[in-house]
Amino acid sequence: MDYKKAGVDIEAGYKSVELMKKYVQETMRPEVLTNLGGFSGAFSLERIKNMEKPTLVSGTDGVGTKLKLAFLLDKHDTIGIDCVAMCVNDIACAGGEPLFFLDYIACGKNEPEKIASIVSGVADGCKQAGAALIGGETAEMPGFYSEDEYDLAGFAVGIVDEKDLITGKDLNPGDILVGITSSGVHSNGFSLVRNVFSMEQDALNTYYDSLQTTLGEALLTPTKIYVKTLHSVKEAGITIKACSHITGGGFYENIPRMLKDGTRAIIRKDSYPIPPIFDMLADSGDIEEKMMYNTFNMGLGMIVAVGEADVDKTLQAVRAAGEKPYIVGQIEAGEKGVTLC
Repeated sequence: MDYKKAGVDIEAGYKSVELMKKYVQETMRPEVLTNLGGFSGAFSLERIKNMEKPTLVSGTDGVGTKLKLAFLLDKHDTIGIDCVAMCVNDIACAGGEPLFFLDYIACGKNEPEKIASIVSGVADGCKQAGAALIGGETAEMPGFYSEDEYDLAGFAVGIVDEKDLITGKDLNPGDILVGITSSGVHSNGFSLVRNVFSMEQDALNTYYDSLQTTLGEALLTPTKIYVKTLHSVKEAGITIKACSHITGGGFYENIPRMLKDGTRAIIRKDSYPIPPIFDMLADSGDIEEKMMYNTFNMGLGMIVAVGEADVDKTLQAVRAAGEKPYIVGQIEAGEKGVTLC
């Protein structure tokens, strides 16, 4: 008996590392002091010395059951973008700059080419966020996961000067809410999605004119990464007073997290176009409107609050970053929460 006969192939692990190295190398920043394959990743903080009060911000998350679609469609090269996005968008939402990222892949069987494909997506997400992929772990766990399945999670660390933290403390009635479009369902609510749509190959590979792609491709569209967009707003000299990353829990859970006591967000549902995938979900699953807004991002992945005088500049900065912004509502005095109208 040896480890391979027990279900763990050490040589496959070595091959996975070799195959992923080229993707990891593309994410490197000058601050990275170690190479892939060591016991830890080292990142220099030399350049933060000019900050008044350098503050670390972190985020950790996984992809969730969206992975099931990757398994069914045997497509693994974009799911890593989702993993990175779920972590770095939270950091950006606090005003931070993501510095580095680590991933964790647990699988039933280490297939080096599949692992490398997953990591290529992680590296792509890191490049979009400007973060270095400085390490990770691939755990082969036979008997815990089936051979063709895996789990994917990640952890990111960022930096922000304390004075630039986005906390909502300066939010006031009259401030304007600007929404930035999502790329689709992103990486939340897939337990409901998988109950609404058939998870058979024929159904997932069906092309829909309204989606301009197949259902499976629409659902697998990677989560949008907003790091550079929010940086563009900051570089335009605009103070983001509050920010909400619309993830699990949709509007009703996430928007109140950006508010201070005594303020209420008013969102106009007709202020931006809702992508057709959400109409398909609601119609196919007979899902009531409130549940849709309480589960999905409904076409807005990030919402920022800015002063009325900064609205035009904010719209311009978001567009300059290649994204589509909409004025979706405003802040009013009232009980902390959100009203959709």
